[in-house]
Amino acid sequence: MSWTAPLRPLFRAGEGLLDRVLCVAGAVAAAQLPEFIQQYLQRLGGRLDEARRQLAEFEAVARQAKLTLPQFIERTAANADGAVARLGDVMRAAIARVEELSAAEAALRQASAWDRPFVFFAHLDGEIARATLDIFRPAVPATAEGLVYAAAGMIALLGLYHGLVRQPILAVARRRTLRRARATPAGRE
Repeated sequence: MSWTAPLRPLFRAGEGLLDRVLCVAGAVAAAQLPEFIQQYLQRLGGRLDEARRQLAEFEAVARQAKLTLPQFIERTAANADGAVARLGDVMRAAIARVEELSAAEAALRQASAWDRPFVFFAHLDGEIARATLDIFRPAVPATAEGLVYAAAGMIALLGLYHGLVRQPILAVARRRTLRRARATPAGRE
């Protein structure tokens, strides 16, 4: 009888507890992705509203000058004063920003729950993601999407634990036990 035999029930209980802890940790961690995307989408919407407001101001100035926005941009960009001419680039950048943010928001809002993570990463704006992360508040969404992510997180973390930690340790322990069994003469234990 090995000196570890009395400890085996304790190890089994600890392993069961570890499995439960890993299930909860995996579920909570994976459920954060839909919550982060939701908070990111709110921040994206705010940035889009501000970019549209800025563009509307440029359009209002163009209307006052009895020009379309593209005409106003061209006239401003052609101005002899370099500072005024650079304003044309600012207006072009504002148009591009509104288009970019609008496309990202529309894609995220129209994506199915299962496609959303892929769409999110395809349209990810690093600046908005960093700003979202700075104020991110973890939560577990009580939606079907949140439950699916939680289940996937549980399965993934348990799979990693059992495949990369538990099984290799058990394999080493089995080999060690077999070596001891072969090395021990029959009848002596």
